[in-house]
Amino acid sequence: MTDLSYESTSRFLETANGKLHYHEAGTGTALLLLHGSGIGVSGWANFGANLSFFSTHFRTIILDAPGYGQSAPVAGDPVQVAVDACVALLDGLDIDKAHVIGNSYGGIVGGNFAAKHPDRVDHYVTIGGIGYNLTSAFPSEGLTRLVDFVEEPTRERLIAWLHSMVYDKSIITDELVDARMKQALDPVTMESSKKIYTRAALGFIASAISGPEGAQRLDYLARIQAPTLITWGRDDKVNPLDGALLPMRMIPDATLHVFPRCGHWAMIERKAEFETLVLGFLTGQAG
Repeated sequence: MTDLSYESTSRFLETANGKLHYHEAGTGTALLLLHGSGIGVSGWANFGANLSFFSTHFRTIILDAPGYGQSAPVAGDPVQVAVDACVALLDGLDIDKAHVIGNSYGGIVGGNFAAKHPDRVDHYVTIGGIGYNLTSAFPSEGLTRLVDFVEEPTRERLIAWLHSMVYDKSIITDELVDARMKQALDPVTMESSKKIYTRAALGFIASAISGPEGAQRLDYLARIQAPTLITWGRDDKVNPLDGALLPMRMIPDATLHVFPRCGHWAMIERKAEFETLVLGFLTGQAG
């Protein structure tokens, strides 16, 4: 039996912007998994449980974005920095083209990667993240709980944020809380969180999206040429479901799938259904 533990799949790549940490398993067509930006997040935290499934079908690579997990931090816009890291990783591994799956922030990174480097992305899957709230309030409950923790990192505030992330609260175990708390308090990880999740930063995002330049910040959606699967939790309290409407309309070749009784982590909460759905989409056997 193949060992797919954290340690056995852990890899590093030296780049011009410092080291990138990633996990790798499997052979065949490359599949790149991009994590979100929440408390104590890493590639493994988001997708470690999915590695055994996807690595039986693809050369599966789970990236720690710069400033997260064990990847070195890089100054600059967090989305563009992560897009550059995707390019550097694929170049360093001699991969011309890959399928891309991104959760939340990773979905935004994946979408921008697909828009700016269409020759490098085969199929693109996003789990929430992209788009913009049309009818629901901004910031959402999940983002508010996240800012609460970043500004005052206590275990109680971490649990409150985790509860806002999922529909099924039984997923939030003491083991999960401990692991997330340990990673969240890492100085590099905390600094990455502070770049995005302060009340001032969210206020800037709200005014920028709603202002005259708002449409320009979303125009990358129309430039995504890869076949796209937009997945969303119906009960997502971080990026509410109405956020799917713009990308569903703007991305030329987009399909939307909504998971009932599911929050922000479809790949965890609806693991088997998500994996089966995505496999069919990536291999052209959906439906």
